[in-house]
Amino acid sequence: MISDGRVDMPIPDFQTIMLPMLRVMADGQEHSIQGLLDRLAETFSLSEEELRELLPSGKQTLFYNRVGWARTYLAKAGLLETTRRSYYRITARGQQVLQQNPSRIDIRFLEQFPEYLEFRRRPKLTIFEEKEQTPEEVLEDAYQEIRNNLAQELLKLVKQSPPAFFERLVVELLVNMGYGGSRRDAARAVGQVGDEGIDGIIDEDRLGLDTIYIQAKRWDNVVGRPEIQKFVGALMGKRARKGIFITTSTFSAEAINYVANIDTKIVLIDGKRLAELMIDYDVGVATVSTYQLKRVDSDYFGNG
Repeated sequence: MISDGRVDMPIPDFQTIMLPMLRVMADGQEHSIQGLLDRLAETFSLSEEELRELLPSGKQTLFYNRVGWARTYLAKAGLLETTRRSYYRITARGQQVLQQNPSRIDIRFLEQFPEYLEFRRRPKLTIFEEKEQTPEEVLEDAYQEIRNNLAQELLKLVKQSPPAFFERLVVELLVNMGYGGSRRDAARAVGQVGDEGIDGIIDEDRLGLDTIYIQAKRWDNVVGRPEIQKFVGALMGKRARKGIFITTSTFSAEAINYVANIDTKIVLIDGKRLAELMIDYDVGVATVSTYQLKRVDSDYFGNG
């Protein structure tokens, strides 16, 4: 809904941004990308939290990404032009479009312009247009779906594995994360204690400056506060300050709250997090394909 030039809604999709962007630039002056972001954030009444929201990759804010693609599409249709690096201006065609007082500018609207149709002849642009997402959003959504499915499959296999295999998996994961020095050293440490609620120990760093105690549970049942308290008591008996509790299941809310309110540093890793770490640190997975997203290096072209 638009009222007094302001739109009351959460972060809009990139097509919804097109018309307000063109209106911001109706003065015919140059506008920087940061200036456009500020004006459009005000137009859409976005909060600071919404402006900080990132794409799943964490590389770029969602709003910046959508503003960027709205600008790209308007430029492809000849409604905007680049005047210099990171500065843009409305064209005569853009002014003519505003004079028509359209209620919305989107993909369908831009199809009346031959330059845009030429751009559209590039293969398979309709996937994200139909979802009203930018290309990066479609790619990241697809990536996240693949990653989630992989994590579920990994966790299922881990739960089906014998205890000795699970122990080796924990060793390899922790070593890949930078703990324990060599695999040989870590393998001797983990699985050798096995008493008083402790399944193993591992060095926090390659120099062995501090020790981390480990509890690993290949469980289906929820791990509750009593199990965590038993582990903490075992750490106190060893005069230890740090511990990792790994399970293939989940932790109860009481267990999580308990850990958050004690002096001993305990890290809880549930099954979902375990699978994600396995993916991140290449344990039990293999790379099938690698894609690189690149952008124009404006600094290169700005050096004359």
